[in-house]
Amino acid sequence: MEIGFFVAVVVSVFAIVDPIGTLPFFVALTEGFPEADREVVLRRAVAVLATVLTLFAVAGRFVFAAFGFTLGAFEIAGGILLFWVAFEMLNGELTRTRLADADRADALTRRDEVAIVPIGVPLLAGPGAISTVMIYEGSAGSDPLSILATFVAIAITTVATFLTLRYGPAILHYLGRVGVMAMTRVLGLLLAAVGVQFVLDGIFAVAPHL
Repeated sequence: MEIGFFVAVVVSVFAIVDPIGTLPFFVALTEGFPEADREVVLRRAVAVLATVLTLFAVAGRFVFAAFGFTLGAFEIAGGILLFWVAFEMLNGELTRTRLADADRADALTRRDEVAIVPIGVPLLAGPGAISTVMIYEGSAGSDPLSILATFVAIAITTVATFLTLRYGPAILHYLGRVGVMAMTRVLGLLLAAVGVQFVLDGIFAVAPHL
């Protein structure tokens, strides 16, 4: 496994989880919480993130087999989804696939559950992140290092997300809204490239003679 592939997996998973873009909503949803309660919400949210992505990474191959999906078809679908998410990130928006207005309003009235919904799912472990880990695991073949790369990426992203949200208020104060939006757009650009590459890989897999 090339170092470039490993770096690409880590960057892709981190970009689609986008803890920096999630940060303003984490701060808003936990506003007024005692520090101990905020810490509990944070730990549960990142635990949900790690658990959901790991389960789908492990189960991805079985899902393909059970439903008769080809990896190429899933790469095309996942690539389109990632590009849609990236397009909204590039426009400075939190994606509608991750947090709807109704979800946000409902979460504010059920503060004891916000760690799981909507912060854990779908803000962090959304459909784009799930698709990404499934595609990378599905394309890893039998190479143990390629298989391991996805799980290492999930672990690194989980730790980075914990640190980002843990020190969220300070980061927001330092970066400001403009800084957060700029970082989100940079990640969106990287994610758009990943989405296009997934689509191209899927097309060549479905029609190898092109």
